[in-house]
Amino acid sequence: MNRVATLLLQKNKALNSVYSNAKQFFNNGRIRAFSHQSFNLSSSSSSIASSTSIAARNSIIFGIGSLPKGFYTQSARSMCTAASIPAEKAGLKLLVTAGPRARKMVGIWLFGSAAWVFSMVILGGVTRLTRSGLSMTDWKFTGNLPPITEEDWISEFEKYQQSPEYKRINKGMSLEDFKFIYWMEYAHRMWGRALGIMFALPFSYFLRKGYITLRLGVRLSGLFALGAGQGFIGWWMVKSGLEEPESEYAEPRVSPYRLAAHLTSAFAIYSGLLWTALSVVMPEPPAESLAWVNGAAKVKRLAIPVSLIVGITAVSGAFVAGNDAGRAYNTFPKMGDTWIPEGVLSMKPLLRNFFENTATVQLDHRILASATLVSICSLWWAARKLDIHPAVKSLIGSTVGMAGLQVTIGISTLLSYVPVSLGTAHQAGALTLLTLMILLTHTVRKPSLSLLRSLPPVARNTVL
Repeated sequence: MNRVATLLLQKNKALNSVYSNAKQFFNNGRIRAFSHQSFNLSSSSSSIASSTSIAARNSIIFGIGSLPKGFYTQSARSMCTAASIPAEKAGLKLLVTAGPRARKMVGIWLFGSAAWVFSMVILGGVTRLTRSGLSMTDWKFTGNLPPITEEDWISEFEKYQQSPEYKRINKGMSLEDFKFIYWMEYAHRMWGRALGIMFALPFSYFLRKGYITLRLGVRLSGLFALGAGQGFIGWWMVKSGLEEPESEYAEPRVSPYRLAAHLTSAFAIYSGLLWTALSVVMPEPPAESLAWVNGAAKVKRLAIPVSLIVGITAVSGAFVAGNDAGRAYNTFPKMGDTWIPEGVLSMKPLLRNFFENTATVQLDHRILASATLVSICSLWWAARKLDIHPAVKSLIGSTVGMAGLQVTIGISTLLSYVPVSLGTAHQAGALTLLTLMILLTHTVRKPSLSLLRSLPPVARNTVL
């Protein structure tokens, strides 16, 4: 019995020595997710050599020893920093700090608002392509009821008959045809007002609940003000089309500058809402290794200038629409019988040609569209061999496909003399391509300091 007791004491002493080494290993910071205090034995219980304490120590020591080589240096590192460092101190500034449920609610609201703006852009394109935008000759900020009785309709029709568009283009239009274009413009205006209400009411609710931070509140207030200003910009645009053209042979149309301002403002609101919604629901970019972060940084340096080209091309499309340039030079790849038509620089001063000259505006749009396609394909080619997140690769591939589709739709629209269906699809395609570039740029942004500290050098391909 004495010999057995001696052997047990020796084993206990050896285990205590190993256990002390393990504690020193934790204290040195090799695995910071666990504190040595979790395993520290109190002085009062050290006098009791119970079988329970020995079993606990054995499980800790042999449990650590059984881990695969290199496991503790990577997985423990990914567990520690994000949890131990507050978000603000680690560089992560959340736009919604009231918890995951609040972030989800605000995110759904913002994504819904962005989708509503998307539909507004499409409806506006249909309104323009059906020549309905000048059917309402007055405007009120709060809106008004549509004509109900036959007398009301006749009164509105008589107002439209005084406009230059009716006198020069739609002379002899029936009341039924007028009702169609009136309802198109009325729906576009009321859809915009409904968007304002749909945005303002949840915004007030989330502010009252304390879901929205000051930084997010300022950003959303700016977007709301820009949205309210869209009504004034829209009427400012329509008003230009109600004025008599300078030449008796010119068709009445809205100012291309004002149309470009209206469409660019809509694109800016949409982009702001989409970016903010993504930032709310995805405060950190997808990153599982430092190698992927470095690859994303390289993609970002290319994605930002490509996004700028996409945006400029979209704005140039607004000038094509404003000058009705899509109904000229309906051939491809040449413009008529030549690559560069005559008179592209005929206006004085020279700068006017790029915004008012039909030939120059369409030539610019062709060049910019080609540059967009080439730049996106170049982005895909440059990113092929980069070590990047699969989501980034997927987004780049989708963007290349959408760019090819958009160019195809644009050529088809031109060759078909701008039918309403293809013209609308082309405008929707421009916004879809911009959406993909925003998603890509948002996905490859720099992670917070807390996430960077927790990442392993290389992503693990298998789950241990």
